[in-house]
Amino acid sequence: MMEQVIKDVREFGEKTGIINKRVLVLYSGGIDSSVTLYVLKKAGFKVSALTFFHKWSWPEVLRWGMKFTKSLNVEHYLIDITDALLRRAVGRKGPICIHCKKVMLENAKWFALNNNFSYLAKGDNANDKIIGTLLDQCPGDIRLCEIPKIGIPIFRPLVKYKADFIQKLADEAKIKPYRMYEHGRRRQWREGCPLQYIDEEERITPELMDLAFRVNYEVSKIARKRKVRISVRVPSFEVMCWDCNDEVIEEVRKALASMGT
Repeated sequence: MMEQVIKDVREFGEKTGIINKRVLVLYSGGIDSSVTLYVLKKAGFKVSALTFFHKWSWPEVLRWGMKFTKSLNVEHYLIDITDALLRRAVGRKGPICIHCKKVMLENAKWFALNNNFSYLAKGDNANDKIIGTLLDQCPGDIRLCEIPKIGIPIFRPLVKYKADFIQKLADEAKIKPYRMYEHGRRRQWREGCPLQYIDEEERITPELMDLAFRVNYEVSKIARKRKVRISVRVPSFEVMCWDCNDEVIEEVRKALASMGT
């Protein structure tokens, strides 16, 4: 499967001329962006990776991502957006991901343009397509979007493949990103950062951001040990878990109590 996908992406790159241009992949260290980076590199693209991180990012995921790009011999840029995120999000209501994505996309566009990249690449898969969104309104092949409003062409090489197929590609290539065993937004593996668990009706504060990291980092230890997926909303302390039994929930509650929450 992987060989055919690489072939198809290479042919698309040759047809459009993208393969001869510099491509900057927005790299989170998750399954989708890791497979995207792998496919583009193996297909012969002039590809680099860009990772945004902040004070509350999972350190284990960042370290794994750096090892992965090194193994591919891919140039990897890291940008700390802590200050920008604080300016954009504090005092506003969540979900914080909306504010964070705006910060990342704005910075990614200007970083790419100022460093002579011709395209930004994203790890979107077919499950990420949403009717009405800007990228999915692109005329022609939605793998390439050149809407002027974005400011730089967006390349989504795997957007026609579903999430379960991307997982099979990852398995074939032995790509196993570090997982924090978060609850995530959907049943599929879709992790991000602990800030997404700030209750949406709350005004965002630095104190809530610190609390979201501290609480979820601790429960992630239980999740990894138990091989279940757990996250905790703050400040409500609602426990969310896939496949948890009463014993696991009790362990989580004891951990929270020991933290004084």
